[in-house]
Amino acid sequence: MKNLLLFVSLVFILAGCATKEHFEPEDTIGSYDNTKANLSAQITSMNKDGATLDNGEIITKRGLSKFKIPEGYNFLNISDDKVISSNYKDKILIDKQEIEVSGVVVAASLKDNKLALLYSDNSIELRDIAENKTLLKEYFNHSFVNDTRIANPYFMSNIVLFPTLDGRIIVVSSTNKIVKNIVVDPDGQFNNITFLDVINDTLVAATANKVISVGDGVLNLKNYNVRDIIAHGSYIYIATIDGQIIKTDISLNIIQRKKYKYAKVYALAYGTSLYALESQGYLINISDDFKSDAVYDFGFDNERKVIALGDTIYYDDEYIILK
Repeated sequence: MKNLLLFVSLVFILAGCATKEHFEPEDTIGSYDNTKANLSAQITSMNKDGATLDNGEIITKRGLSKFKIPEGYNFLNISDDKVISSNYKDKILIDKQEIEVSGVVVAASLKDNKLALLYSDNSIELRDIAENKTLLKEYFNHSFVNDTRIANPYFMSNIVLFPTLDGRIIVVSSTNKIVKNIVVDPDGQFNNITFLDVINDTLVAATANKVISVGDGVLNLKNYNVRDIIAHGSYIYIATIDGQIIKTDISLNIIQRKKYKYAKVYALAYGTSLYALESQGYLINISDDFKSDAVYDFGFDNERKVIALGDTIYYDDEYIILK
């Protein structure tokens, strides 16, 4: 009987493996033919705003940079024209200026002399680096499991938007007081803010489970299992776990959508139109009006780190600028 149960279990396991589905386009139009270029080293760490190479060079939204951060530090952000990196222990660097901090900094932004920090214990700090003093420090619910794509704080005119690890956006005024607590996703297992942007005076933010927009006093909330999300112009593009690619306006009204059965999108990018990098080695290009698409063969090692910034995809030890 024991052997029979073992056999039945094995049959179910093998059947599950045999029926596991992958994205398989009916046809491709060959390899994507835009010129590839080599990175100087492999990507070792990354977030939504850039990546660190294992030789200390960095990738930012502005492209490849020869600026080097010291060994043991990882890129967080380029903010106020300065590179911010963390040793994930007790220090950050603003360009080459070392600043001691009270814990592990996982996100940071700078404007003038104000430094906005998010710590791994889900506390936030606003610091005056000219006078070396803390202007605000607050603690929120500890988050033990986080998506690695942690959004950085955002300076917006006279306020600071702090994304937290427990699915909130904390709004801090010019007088260094918390004036609003926007709850994006209080319940998800991976509910840290992974995307934060302000488009035409509308705040757009996302976790792995939800997308919100806040503008003119109106909050819009949509439930999506998000694989990736980007903004381009006045539009938001969302790739979901179930293979959908969705185009919305900044109020999250759906303009167009397409579904690619079993597709697992690693990253979205925008050249002259939208691109989606799919895990089985395909690059999907969708026209701006979503009426047509093309699927290219695009080989890459999906066990390695991949990041898309603007019109460029960085993968393995190469990158490609999209048409």
